[in-house]
Amino acid sequence: MVEKTENTGLWPSLYDPFRAFGARLHDWLSPATEASGGKDAYTINMELPGVNEGDIELTVADGVVTVRGEKKTETEKKGDTWYFSERQYGAFRRSFRLPADADADAVSAEMKDGVLKITVLKSAAAPAETARKVAISKG
Repeated sequence: MVEKTENTGLWPSLYDPFRAFGARLHDWLSPATEASGGKDAYTINMELPGVNEGDIELTVADGVVTVRGEKKTETEKKGDTWYFSERQYGAFRRSFRLPADADADAVSAEMKDGVLKITVLKSAAAPAETARKVAISKG
């Protein structure tokens, strides 16, 4: 005898296309970012052309670095027979979980040529082991 079972994993949800579109839109609107780790520190570089330092908020809380900001650009050009005006506005937010050996109290940032460079020093203490084998003794 064959039992009939319902497999909901194969049938796409009505909302899947919208979720996929939202994820692609988020990726398109988010600033381009690269993260790397070196011997003494971790570095996060975020491209923020046209964003002023005063429009960026950088916070560290519970092992997470969060960058929030808003881009506000306005261009206006006039000629004898023409006029051009363009405005761009948009808010962004990116968060990065710090590795276990990162020192959350030693975070610095620098803005140069439209690139925000965040540096997180590694802590001097070795990170605690996440897993270890424990011997079982006979009782």
